[in-house]
Amino acid sequence: MMMNEKKSADLTPQDLALLGEGALGYIREIEINEAQRLLGTGASVSAESTLFCLYHADGTPVSISGSKEAALGSAFEHELMAMSVH
Repeated sequence: MMMNEKKSADLTPQDLALLGEGALGYIREIEINEAQRLLGTGASVSAESTLFCLYHADGTPVSISGSKEAALGSAFEHELMAMSVH
C-alpha cells in the first residue's frame, strides 16, 4: 500500500461522500422495519413488500423503491452512478 492510500476501514463518512466527486451511490435491499424508520411513523408499508434503498456513498439514504430497476432509475434521476456492493 502506498503511503497516501487509506484502507477502507480508515475511511470516514466524509471520505466516502467524496468518492467519485460525490457522484457514487449504492443500492441495497432493506427490511420493512428499516423502510418504516426511514419514512417515518406515518408510512404504511406492506409486510410482503421487497424494497430497495438508494444511498449516497456516505450512507445517506436518497430514495426507497419497490424494485431494483426502479432504484437504478432513481440513481439516474439523482445523477448518481450506482455501484454494486456485497
